[in-house]
Amino acid sequence: VVTMQALSGAGYPGVSSLDIIDNIIPFISGEEEKLEKEPLKIFGEFNQNQIEPAKIKISASCNRVAVIDGHTEVVQINLKNKATKDEIIEVWKKFKSIPGTMNLPSAPLNPIYYFEDEKYPQPKLHRNIDKGMAVSIGRLRKCNLFDYKFVIMSHNTIRGAAGGTILIAELMKAQNILEKYL
Repeated sequence: VVTMQALSGAGYPGVSSLDIIDNIIPFISGEEEKLEKEPLKIFGEFNQNQIEPAKIKISASCNRVAVIDGHTEVVQINLKNKATKDEIIEVWKKFKSIPGTMNLPSAPLNPIYYFEDEKYPQPKLHRNIDKGMAVSIGRLRKCNLFDYKFVIMSHNTIRGAAGGTILIAELMKAQNILEKYL
């Protein structure tokens, strides 16, 4: 994967304007290691009291770009079970999240939006779809090294941080997980 991460992802005071204007910074301290390890836990299995990481490999390069909000990622994947481009797009379009089916206030109506236009997704145009809580995907195509490659984009400070945390809290409340702690 190759990420193009927005300025807001650097926090405050952020990246010096003289460093980022008319530039891409091809390194974000600690991000590549996180991106290569954290998904293995997410895709792993919980056994007893520990997580068994998934047995997949991820290689990451992370770049800081002159975009205010919205992280973009180029992903190349191999599939365990082969699928056509149309089948993959259909799965994305039909996907419904648990928070979405529960009509939680922060949940996006559609968590994934796929765009056929090869110029999409773009942070400036798509970061605020569905209150900034949706993920935009485009450019799904065959890859010479892997099965497929595509571009994915989301609002890093809404979906990725504050809004994502609020949605988790709403889900925990709706599922009565918080009751025994409050």
